[in-house]
This record gives sequence, structure tokens and C-alpha cells, in this order.
Amino acid sequence: MKRDVLQTLMDQKIVAIVRGVATSNIVDLVNAMEKGGMTCVEITFDQSSAEKMEETLASLRRIANECPHVCVGAGTVMTVEQVRLAVEAGAEYIISPNVDEAVIRETKRLGKISIPGAMTATEVAFAHRCGADIVKMFPAGILGPDYIKAIKAPLKHIPITAVGGVTVENCAEFIKAGAIGVAVGGNLVSPALVKSGKFDEITAIAKAYVDALR
Repeated sequence: MKRDVLQTLMDQKIVAIVRGVATSNIVDLVNAMEKGGMTCVEITFDQSSAEKMEETLASLRRIANECPHVCVGAGTVMTVEQVRLAVEAGAEYIISPNVDEAVIRETKRLGKISIPGAMTATEVAFAHRCGADIVKMFPAGILGPDYIKAIKAPLKHIPITAVGGVTVENCAEFIKAGAIGVAVGGNLVSPALVKSGKFDEITAIAKAYVDALR
């Protein structure tokens, strides 16, 4: 049965941002986070080289093929071509650090969920007008929950997720401020923990976030 990706993202309230993890370790990492109750995962594009971008696509393919209960998306998607490649590899949603109308429109044309990054009310409103399903407020940790609350006052019809500097201690504050969810990178997915095979620790951190958001 085809899952409702937007509903899954809203129900889960948290996306794990994965960057700098080798494709060979990706399934073990995703399984560890799933054990902790986290089933939405973003694999980010590393724009620094074609080889690293290919690794992102390989990781997306592995998760799509081997982790059926996980809702996988691509992150740091900067071009229309990257949208197409990510979707071909199995990405169900497309996340960007910026608002790019062409990227949003291509994502929607391919029937996927669009989550561009914005900071100001102008950017949030423009992203929504271009077709974004959710707007990523970045960097949320620096802006703080009060900033999101202020943005949401006139734009309460636009779903916002908080990204950047989100911790176990502050994640629930962003939800109280009006965000529909959060995304967490380095505070959860430490490449050092992955490299040393400490997947139990990653499971424990994932569970701490899930429990905090409950």
C-alpha cells in the first residue's frame, strides 16, 4: 500500500539528517534509528564532488530497497537534475537549504513532497506559493522558538519544520511554538559513532528525541 508521505512526516514530527556516512554503513544506521522509533530519514547531497553525490544516490537506493518501513528523502537538493536523480533513486521527499522555484516545481511535478529552506516571512510565503508542502525554518537553533512563533502568527496556514541546532532539550519547544516537526543532524547521527559501530548509542539518542516529542 502506498504511504501518505506528508501525513507520515507530520505524524512522526522528526526527520534524521544523515551526512558523511558511507553507503556500506547506511542500512545499519537506519535500522538503529528505526529501533529508537525514528522512521523518517534524509540523506543529504554533498555538493563538493560528483563521487560524493553518487554515494548519496547509492544510499537512497539501499534504504528504498532494504528498509521498507522507512520514509526516505533527499537533502541539500540544489538543482532540478538532482531532484530527478533523487526521485529515481527512491526519495519520497525533497529538502533544500534554500527556496528555488524550479526545484520546488519539479518536485511537485514528480509527485513528491517539497520542503525548501527559508528564514524570513517573505521566503516562507514565496516557497508556499511555489508549491512547497512544508517550509524548513533554518537555522532554527539560532533563530529560536520565539522567532518561529512570530513567523507563524501571520502565516499559520503554512506548515513549518525547525532545522539546525535542534537538541533533545529544546525540540519540544519548537513544536509548542507552532512547528509541525523538527529535523536533527549532528546531534543524532554522529559519523564517529557510526564508524565505531556504536549503533546502540544512536538508538538511545533516537529514542530520547522521540520521547521528548511525545
